Amino acid sequence: MLGEPAPDRHEVGAARRRKEDARLVTGRTHWTDNHQLPGMLHVAFLRSPMAHARIVSVDTSAARGLPGVVAAFSGHDLAAEQGGLPCAWPVTEDIVLPEHPPMAVDMVRYPGEAVACVVATDRYRAADALEAIEIDYEPLPAVLDMTAALREDSAKVHEAGNRAYTWKYAEGDIDAAFRDAPVLIERTYVQQRLIPSAMEPRAVVAQSEGDHFTLYSATQIPHILRIMLAQVTGIPEHRLRVVAPDVGGGFGSKLQVTAEEVLVLLLARRLGKPVKWTESRSEGNLTVHHGRDQLQRVALAADADGRLRGLRVDLLADMGAYLMLVTPGIPILGAFMYNGIYKMDAYDFTCTGVFTTKMPTDAYRGAGRPEATFAIERLMDELAAELSLDPIEVRRRNWITHEEFPYTTIAGLTYDSGNYEAATEKALALFGYDKLRAEQSDRRDRRDPVQLGIGVSTYTEMCGLAPSRVLGSLSYGAGGWEHASVRMLPTGKVEVITGVSPHGQGHETAWSQIVADALGVPFEDISVLHGDTAISHKGMDTYGSRSLAVGGIAVVRACDKVKEKARHIAAHLLEASADDIEFDGGTFRVRGTDSGRTIQEVALAAFAAHDLPEGVEASLDSDATFDPENFSYPHGTHLCAVEVDTETGATKIRSYVAVDDIGKVVNPLIVAGQVHGGLAQGIAQALYEEAVYDAEGNLLTTTMADYLLPSAADLPEFVTDRTETPATSNPLGVKGVGEAGTIASTPAVVNAIVDALRPYGVHDVPMPCTPERIWRAVQGATS
Repeated sequence: MLGEPAPDRHEVGAARRRKEDARLVTGRTHWTDNHQLPGMLHVAFLRSPMAHARIVSVDTSAARGLPGVVAAFSGHDLAAEQGGLPCAWPVTEDIVLPEHPPMAVDMVRYPGEAVACVVATDRYRAADALEAIEIDYEPLPAVLDMTAALREDSAKVHEAGNRAYTWKYAEGDIDAAFRDAPVLIERTYVQQRLIPSAMEPRAVVAQSEGDHFTLYSATQIPHILRIMLAQVTGIPEHRLRVVAPDVGGGFGSKLQVTAEEVLVLLLARRLGKPVKWTESRSEGNLTVHHGRDQLQRVALAADADGRLRGLRVDLLADMGAYLMLVTPGIPILGAFMYNGIYKMDAYDFTCTGVFTTKMPTDAYRGAGRPEATFAIERLMDELAAELSLDPIEVRRRNWITHEEFPYTTIAGLTYDSGNYEAATEKALALFGYDKLRAEQSDRRDRRDPVQLGIGVSTYTEMCGLAPSRVLGSLSYGAGGWEHASVRMLPTGKVEVITGVSPHGQGHETAWSQIVADALGVPFEDISVLHGDTAISHKGMDTYGSRSLAVGGIAVVRACDKVKEKARHIAAHLLEASADDIEFDGGTFRVRGTDSGRTIQEVALAAFAAHDLPEGVEASLDSDATFDPENFSYPHGTHLCAVEVDTETGATKIRSYVAVDDIGKVVNPLIVAGQVHGGLAQGIAQALYEEAVYDAEGNLLTTTMADYLLPSAADLPEFVTDRTETPATSNPLGVKGVGEAGTIASTPAVVNAIVDALRPYGVHDVPMPCTPERIWRAVQGATS
């Protein structure tokens, strides 16, 4: 039966069906919006219709008199207590950190910013009452273009100017690398602004119980949120409980301390009653932090044989109107990945963060690394075209070979393991690369209006965030450790408490598999608790593909401590020395004999405490905190074949092969789901998604009718496979898979489209590569 390992096999590596799915896919669970508390009130926020304006006056009196309305507030009403939203990553000493009020007081700086709110007995009355609030604005110029924003004559988003920071990294002699280089490739790429669209919209519920508060939120970061809310609101941390119930997706969009979380908590404190807010989809498009939005000016120097000499990156990153939790650091994560899997002599990176009158950007699946991978993989295809080389060949001439690991890159990271050759060879075989190239040549010779394009993306990423000391060196405001607890119950069952907080990844299943193997207990006898700071009191939460590579290892360490405690009790029960006790398959045995005790028997003995060794406590429960020594580095090769109709611009993905190396695999079903979801998001950036503002700074893509998300019908059937080079930085040998598909797929698709159009003189198509843009690129190149 699918998902059931044989009795003599390990759980790790088994394709177990997810424990969570019985409740998640049937809806029999507790999303934040499901919470109904006695006397609960509902809040609705009035959003600024303007990108940039002074608030002259706010009159909420008419709203307060409407049926069902309990209260209405402006930013001035809450100014004394609302504080400012935090930024935890001030990447430079001279960074501009503007005060960021949860509700605007005197100025609005992006469309959708909260300017007032109504609290009522139900959400519909609250929303209707917003229309009675009168606000007088003094319009100011919108600031939309990053390059123009840096000019002296630009309108200012903040008094300190529109430059948030400039961050630099350089290694090697970049001038020497470019001087007299036989081949020089210079390109400008635009990473368009994206809007995260999790299955579950954001929602917040807050309640007060005397001087204690509980906040339920659809968040990825309950532990970080608790700390930050305590600092912003002044509520002592030990009197604040944060609960992330089942969360329906995040992709970074819920890695945030939001205005709504702060305001709902403050309203519950002020009114003394539970308060709920749930966003609408259009509200979410306006106010969920956005992703990407970078202008990449890149230059690559190479020898005549295609060997790389140097890479220069000049990056403009749109911060939006404010710096949110990790906004400044997102493009900096990419700084260490522009070199990709390749060797070179010199590297020069400069990033300038720019304020605009748009919704702030922040972490979105991949967080800086998809942008970097896109740039280098597009450049490698451009280099291949310049030298009339096959794109695979130019990569082979430059990538780190498997014999060279561990390898310290030009960006200063040490890749611990990998085999790019093996992943590529498997991908080529599955793809039928040579046959497709032959078909492509035939279509070109025939001048077929539907051309075939082949795209290559050979990627790696840094994930498993992260060594605390490295994050500290980058001015990040927290560490990268993770915590776990393992409780052996008297009946032999196991409870695992994890500091990582899932939002669809399958932690309950994967952690049960890990613990089943580590302790020799049945998979079904393990439960995993998470997402509640009153239960899981310590953790750094979920993002950056860190759950397994960091959180999972904390679980392993806690299991090791459980076994060590149990070993001494087992030795006493067996009247043997602890040094003579072996553990295998859930049983402690005296070496060389059949005498033994199961771990469940030892757990019961510890609970009874009738016969314990002197000085041994009556508990097997154990905690562990793991701080990784290095990032983990998944890699792989993705190949995409597209058919492009040069007469209409229509594009169809004909085949897609992804071969990823994510180290040791805990659950293949979960891995396949993560890869498929990641591919969908990366392909969506290449072909479909784009947040669009008009000249006045209004967001035009506020609904699903305007912001195009692909459905299953828009996506191909993916062929996925794996190679395996275990990580050396953790005992499980695991890496990470949550972001791999997104990172690799966007350049694979765009490279395929450009490859199809090269005979027409096309060298780039801006993303998203819509039929109109492809048609215009062909017309422009051939006119």
